[in-house]
Amino acid sequence: MTAMLERLVMQAEAEGAARVTLRALVEEACEIGAVRALRTLGLDEKAGPDISELRQLIQGWRDAKKSALAAVVAWVVRTAVALLLIGLAFKLGLVERVKG
Repeated sequence: MTAMLERLVMQAEAEGAARVTLRALVEEACEIGAVRALRTLGLDEKAGPDISELRQLIQGWRDAKKSALAAVVAWVVRTAVALLLIGLAFKLGLVERVKG
């Protein structure tokens, strides 16, 4: 897209347009396009803080998921180790010695 824009600017310059005027025209067109894109998404020019807040919420959700997964993995590992130790205690007869 940039190459096409550059070609258009070069063509306009070749036809006598001033580069400063072309730059202002392109910048204005970009701003209008950005506003149109925001409106298409249901947002206005003041949507920056809302988008920032949404990003923070999404990051919080990702952090919570990561923490929950880490907690589940830790719980599973502890349970496996506990079951292994209990099985080892039965296998070595330690339970019989304690009872008896």
